[in-house]
Amino acid sequence: MLGVYIPNPDGTFGYVGNRIFKSMDRISQELPPKLCEDRVDELRNGEVWDRISRINHRIEIVTNAYFDEIGSLFALLPQTTRMISSPGAVYGKEKLHYTQDSVPIKLKWFDLDKEVYLSESSQIYLELYLISKNLRSVYAIYNSFRKEQSDATHLAEFHHIEFEGKITQTENKKIALGLLARIINELLRKNKEDLAYFLYDEDIDYLKKFSSNKKGTELTFEQALDLLYRSTKNSKYKKFTSKYFGAWEEVKLSSEVGDMTLVSEYPLYEVAFYHAPMVKNGNEVADNTDIIWPAYREIIGSGGRVKSLRELELKAKKFNLPREDYKIYFASRKPKDYQQTSGFGLGWERMLQGLLKMPYIHSVSAFPRVHSTIYP
Repeated sequence: MLGVYIPNPDGTFGYVGNRIFKSMDRISQELPPKLCEDRVDELRNGEVWDRISRINHRIEIVTNAYFDEIGSLFALLPQTTRMISSPGAVYGKEKLHYTQDSVPIKLKWFDLDKEVYLSESSQIYLELYLISKNLRSVYAIYNSFRKEQSDATHLAEFHHIEFEGKITQTENKKIALGLLARIINELLRKNKEDLAYFLYDEDIDYLKKFSSNKKGTELTFEQALDLLYRSTKNSKYKKFTSKYFGAWEEVKLSSEVGDMTLVSEYPLYEVAFYHAPMVKNGNEVADNTDIIWPAYREIIGSGGRVKSLRELELKAKKFNLPREDYKIYFASRKPKDYQQTSGFGLGWERMLQGLLKMPYIHSVSAFPRVHSTIYP
């Protein structure tokens, strides 16, 4: 069966299984610390990690080669910041409470009074890299940190492949899908035995199809809600809000579609502040797209960025951004010749979990970082 999970009617997940893990009618979302801590015997004797290591190595090589071919430059970036990339959603409130509605991991930085955050994403700094008139696009492969409860598809520390370019969101989506297709194609060419250790023949066939056509099924967020309503008859999906569009909905939607699913134009104030605004069918929406792996979760978030200082000022007021912390970001929109950018972030472990049809995200991470333990 295509994908990773089965959306049970009660809001839980079943697991479809692969060659090394049996299917389950219900999969626990809790990650006992022991599963993440006791890794010596598993790493020493398990063929799983040998194969995952080779797959990860190929992904890194392919990613760098792909960006090099399109002329994108690697950027060295900090992992500490005062600029939170994704400070939450407003959900119709008057204003976001910046510190309470965001989930950064905080640090004490020397003797400074203000706290410093571990980076949730490289995206803001990639945008700032492009202040240079001579740079067209940049990318990064870095650790990201989220103070979120870990579960079957969440890690508190994970890896991002992120890109930013002076391009439209339409071009940006093509580059994101192109990267994903290139990774899959090269794995099929050079690591087919490693993939076949986990996957059935029909899974391999789907990967071949996707890597050749480099497309998925595209829906607007409004269309996605309509599909969810028609398949569940739950009236909450008649409301134009992402408040009811979570993990279960992503799995359910992409299961119904039966393909890589691209969902665009989310409610404007319910996604990160830096997305450019648009109006569609009377709704304020963002120029963004999430790419959802079949019967699984979002693995790529992408979007066109706020293009003017005026738009940024309006967004900053709504999201209650601390002006002092974001002063360089505001300054980047002041030049008259500022060129709007678009970019995406691909969650490495999420992609790997979807690709290998593994039951838990810690199943693809040798040293998983979850909220309940810091070992090993």
